Amino acid sequence: MPTVKAPGKLYIAGEYAVVEPGQPAILIAVDQFVYATISQAKKGLVSSKQLLGQDISWTRKNDQLQTAQATSKFAYVLKAIELTERYAKEQNCQLSTFKLQLDSDLDSPDGKKYGLGSSAAVTVATVKALAAYYKLALTPLEIFKLAASAHYLVQKNGSLGDIAASSFGGWIAYHSFDRSWLLQALKDHSLTELLKLTWPKLQIEPLKAPPRLRLLIGWTGSPASTSNLVNEVALSKEERQRKYDYFLEQSMLCVSQMIAAFKQQDLEMIMQQLARDRELLRSLETFSQVTIETPKLHQLITLAQKFGGQAKTSGAGGGDCGIAILAKERPLNELLSAWRQAGITPLSFNIYSTLDRS
Repeated sequence: MPTVKAPGKLYIAGEYAVVEPGQPAILIAVDQFVYATISQAKKGLVSSKQLLGQDISWTRKNDQLQTAQATSKFAYVLKAIELTERYAKEQNCQLSTFKLQLDSDLDSPDGKKYGLGSSAAVTVATVKALAAYYKLALTPLEIFKLAASAHYLVQKNGSLGDIAASSFGGWIAYHSFDRSWLLQALKDHSLTELLKLTWPKLQIEPLKAPPRLRLLIGWTGSPASTSNLVNEVALSKEERQRKYDYFLEQSMLCVSQMIAAFKQQDLEMIMQQLARDRELLRSLETFSQVTIETPKLHQLITLAQKFGGQAKTSGAGGGDCGIAILAKERPLNELLSAWRQAGITPLSFNIYSTLDRS
């Protein structure tokens, strides 16, 4: 019974802009996971009351999974199974019936979302589980390509940076690919061919944090919908095209300089660009009229600055988490105490950076 896991993610920089092809972002994978255990069975079952709300039975007809039940999360699982099995068939694997058990520690103990990209981690975990079941030797990039295809076919928006972080682990620089190309490529190519192709504008590069860098994560206790927020900003683009184009131009410059600072191990420059990225998101917030930096996230940021760090929202904002970067020689307990007094929960997550483990 192979058990695999896929980590959650947090954005460090480049949010919103990264939905445009070629735009860069920096993300991390955190040591909170979706776990998937798979075993052969007489009756098909996807089991996870925690993630799916119910156990879901399935049958196979003409090599396609069919089910009478549906939940939003199950759509990602079903599409990931469909594409991975299609790839397995192309590798001459004989399809069989299985039970897939999914578990997660991406949410708080009382079930509230931290904003760690659970739909992406569920998709990646499902691809990895099916790959283990059918003995497919997939690289992190191939896992990304299968999971990104499945996720995009379901959600139809987003950059898929969360899929990259969950597939590769660690700190990564991610340049988003052309999703309109992907939709056509899925029609024109087999999955075996698709996994070998160079995807337009896609880049995924591991980064190494400077030894002095300390990353802190604060949770506001308020969940946010990334998909809805991205859609709201997208709706404002035509009306405010000039400002949006300037935002994209400046975000690319800022995040590219931050990536260079990681390569040079320059903590001060990383912090400077983090502050710049925060200001760019605030400008986006102003002209798009979408709330990104909530009052509690604003408190998180100003308190981090008070104690010598730089901070910003992580991901879509509107709730969920903020991140702060400061030098390790800076005192830590005062900031964490101030966060707690402001109703912000420090999360003691670590970077999950091992690329060759399930």
